[in-house]
Amino acid sequence: MTYQFIELALEDGIATLRLNRPEKRNAMSDDMRSEFIEALEKISADKAIRALVLTGNGKGFCAGGDIAGMEKRMKAPAGEVAYNGWHRQKRVHHAVSLLHTMPKPTIAAVNGSASGLGADTALACDFIIASEGANFTWSYIHRGIVPDGGGMYFLPRRVGLVKAKDLIFSGRKVDFEEAAQIGIVDRITTSELLVTDAQAWAKELSKGSATALALSKTILNQTFETTAAQIFAQGSQAQGICYTSTEHRDSVMAFLEKAAAAKNK
Repeated sequence: MTYQFIELALEDGIATLRLNRPEKRNAMSDDMRSEFIEALEKISADKAIRALVLTGNGKGFCAGGDIAGMEKRMKAPAGEVAYNGWHRQKRVHHAVSLLHTMPKPTIAAVNGSASGLGADTALACDFIIASEGANFTWSYIHRGIVPDGGGMYFLPRRVGLVKAKDLIFSGRKVDFEEAAQIGIVDRITTSELLVTDAQAWAKELSKGSATALALSKTILNQTFETTAAQIFAQGSQAQGICYTSTEHRDSVMAFLEKAAAAKNK
């Protein structure tokens, strides 16, 4: 599949998806979002892909929503503004949900500015690695709007409620060092090694059973909204599935064979 606004490559089971509007700091247009959704659906469904690295081409990770698109929406007839906005939100949330619920590890490799929707998109990944040029800003307040890409859900879970309010109310910029200190960023590396390190991390995270990884991620994503009893129940159901998986059977048989060989020495 050939894309215009993204690039998708696969190597050793790791998908690397690059946002590709460098002249616009990878601002998310409607056309880019459509390609982004299509690529995420492909990655999610492809069993040969074990993990995803998301990054941006050029000097920025993602500058947020496309300003030209905002201007277009404002020029719509008054009676269509609300519906157009609702429809756009459905697409935004579909993209974010695909990233958040993807049944395999996801890593945002932030190579520059991640602003507004760009910052939210990074947060939708399981992990964030950033280079020394990275920065984050939840700049929605400067446009008179609220974080609509999942930031009000993801950010408090990373930095706590009070710090999330500080960042969202002020819209201030957070450099890569502060981002690491307060928990937005999980690892820091150089610009030259950013994608390589992210890919190596993705390989490390995805070595285990794909079945167990997918089920664990699904349950962990619900931890803060679900009771212990519900988590235990979901875990029991997930374990029942794992017991029947090829990965579980192969790993147990390999362990038993290794133990038998050691005993017979």
